[in-house]
Amino acid sequence: MQTVRQLKALRKAVAAFRRDGGTVALVPTMGALHAGHMALVAEARRRADHVVASIFVNPRQFGPNEDLDAYPRRAAKDAAMLADAGCALLWLPDVETMYPDGFATNISVSGVSDGLDGAARPGHFDGVATVVAKLFNQLGPDIALFGEKDFQQLAVIRRMVRDLNFGIEIVGVATQRDEDGLALSSRNAYLDAEQRAAARALPRALGEAAAAIGQGEDTAAAIARAVAMLEKAGFGPVDYVALCDAETLRPVAAPDRPARLLAAARIGGTRLIDNLEIPARKSS
Repeated sequence: MQTVRQLKALRKAVAAFRRDGGTVALVPTMGALHAGHMALVAEARRRADHVVASIFVNPRQFGPNEDLDAYPRRAAKDAAMLADAGCALLWLPDVETMYPDGFATNISVSGVSDGLDGAARPGHFDGVATVVAKLFNQLGPDIALFGEKDFQQLAVIRRMVRDLNFGIEIVGVATQRDEDGLALSSRNAYLDAEQRAAARALPRALGEAAAAIGQGEDTAAAIARAVAMLEKAGFGPVDYVALCDAETLRPVAAPDRPARLLAAARIGGTRLIDNLEIPARKSS
């Protein structure tokens, strides 16, 4: 696996991949890799001839009181994992390469970014859209893969790609989970043993609410039970538990179309997110 840190070298390497008609898949990450990221790489290898992974802890998607400085950075270990998984190239730029002096451009995707994490973390999705657009322009991949755990992020990127005519296939890969059901996340490393055990309430609460809504129970009542379950387990605050249209992420009262039940809540100092698919109810 090649590791490149300069844009000129990146473009030269990608051009070499394409010389014989090869296709290129991009797996963008912020590092601190786990099995969820490796699932993205595995799917990328199935879909393209060459897989490029990027590691960049993007300062523009962190708020002033968020965990930018504490976010785990372990480039050597991550690079070894990517090499073992069959990545062809690791793009490892620094902040000066991504945001040179005088950088003044911001990409904002309205609608899908407005609620949920967009409301809880103002400016977050502008930072996501801007850095992903830069990565797309730097590499020009045929395919880019993102985890469905960050479902709103996936929706924002899909909307941006359609609106800006990037011509890149965006692939969402199912959330990867530990044996106890907790969604894999780099931020799980922040949890101590007691918090880690309590965090299992998040997928359980979502699962119970999703099943109830799918069986026709009132959505508001199912969500209220889920919030109470999270608070009882030690989560607080619960930023949201919401049923939303799977494409627009507008709140819905019932899953008349494909929907997602999404949640974000803090346990200790760690903010966790999760979501579950809810198929559209069959009309009677």
